[in-house]
Amino acid sequence: MDWLQLFFLHPVSLYQGAAFPVALLFNYLCIWDSFSARARYLFLLAGGGTLAVAAMGLYAMLVFTPAVCAVFLVSSLSPPEVHRWTFLFQMGWQTLCHLGLQYTEHYLQEPPSMRFCIALSSLMLLTQRVTSLSLDICEGKVEAASGGVGSRRSLAEHLGKALPYLSYLLFFPALLGGPLCSFQRFQARVQRSSSLGPKHCFWVLSWRGLQILGLESLKVAMRGLVSTGAGLSHCRQLECIYVMWSTAGLFKLTYYSQWILDESLLHAAGFGTGFGQSPGEDGYVPDADIWTLETTHRIALFTRKWNHSTAQWLRRLIFQRRRVWPLFQTFAFSAWWHGLHPGQVFGFLCWAVMVEADYLIHTFANVFIRSWPLRLLYRTITWVHTQLIIAYIMVAVEVRSLSSLWMLGNSYSSVFPAVYCTLLFLLAKRKHKFNFLKKIFT
Repeated sequence: MDWLQLFFLHPVSLYQGAAFPVALLFNYLCIWDSFSARARYLFLLAGGGTLAVAAMGLYAMLVFTPAVCAVFLVSSLSPPEVHRWTFLFQMGWQTLCHLGLQYTEHYLQEPPSMRFCIALSSLMLLTQRVTSLSLDICEGKVEAASGGVGSRRSLAEHLGKALPYLSYLLFFPALLGGPLCSFQRFQARVQRSSSLGPKHCFWVLSWRGLQILGLESLKVAMRGLVSTGAGLSHCRQLECIYVMWSTAGLFKLTYYSQWILDESLLHAAGFGTGFGQSPGEDGYVPDADIWTLETTHRIALFTRKWNHSTAQWLRRLIFQRRRVWPLFQTFAFSAWWHGLHPGQVFGFLCWAVMVEADYLIHTFANVFIRSWPLRLLYRTITWVHTQLIIAYIMVAVEVRSLSSLWMLGNSYSSVFPAVYCTLLFLLAKRKHKFNFLKKIFT
């Protein structure tokens, strides 16, 4: 086995791994009070700029440009206006970049540059930080830079006010991956001395390293199963279900491994779970709750825990701010944020329908299934069904071509979401009756 491939199969992982010594150095320097807050902001910003250029080359400008523009908007607009304009600009810029990717893939029929793909992934994470910051300012959780660009301050004063924002948008531990870190948490971390000792850091990183090793080993085994079996284009009947499940398993292992690596880099820099937080400050939300994801029989719970920080961000950005069809608007925006590829549009809209069906099905079950043997049987069946539906959605989202999506839709795998769609149709008519019965029996 090639140990380099075992640990770092994706180019992003190589750059994340190379950033670990710098993250540990930053955490060590934060122990000393002589390392001022401004020096820390500059260190994180310089690290982010260097990492971006190393990973993306000239495509780093696709990330630098909206970051600078976002800081300009945040510094010049009033708090009630800042979220609307930063959101429109950021999503407009990201959409243009996604259209460039689709033009390359579908019109030119050429594989996109890996550096461009890394820049696009980083741009999606930047969108999370930009909109999170703008919402914090709009809601009064973060104080905006007073005066704006039109005030009489000197250039040095303007740059000093803008430095925390720009450093937050481009700080290197979260540039290429990792759970969303709020500006409040980022600012509190930079302005305080480090409370994480080397011994604590060593044991946490060692444990996560073992987790990554185990996941990568499983991924190598799963890759062998996928490569030796038939693909979507050659599978027949029930064999297509196994192909779908094994392919989705490989995707999930890749995500789990990358998420733990990203979280480890944040922890090495001092932004992880061991960092104390002040009252009212947003807590740390890890993305990889593998146990819950692999054992739940609820699609809705899987949805809330999958890429947890992103799910919370979508909930805050879209779901809680929409009155009409908030669930479907959230998934539609998620498809837009991911790039609006055909598989993504189909997969996320299918996911929304499955979550809606999940709520009704379990409402019915909680009312009418009372004995523990039937509950055990019900949980087992719904666990299998949940895992297969999630596998179906994941494969749909990941496939790029319409032909592959068509083959997936025409395979036996489509039976599982079709069952939930049928139950949704049947139970939706009795929704009010279920709510009445639920009040009686509970």
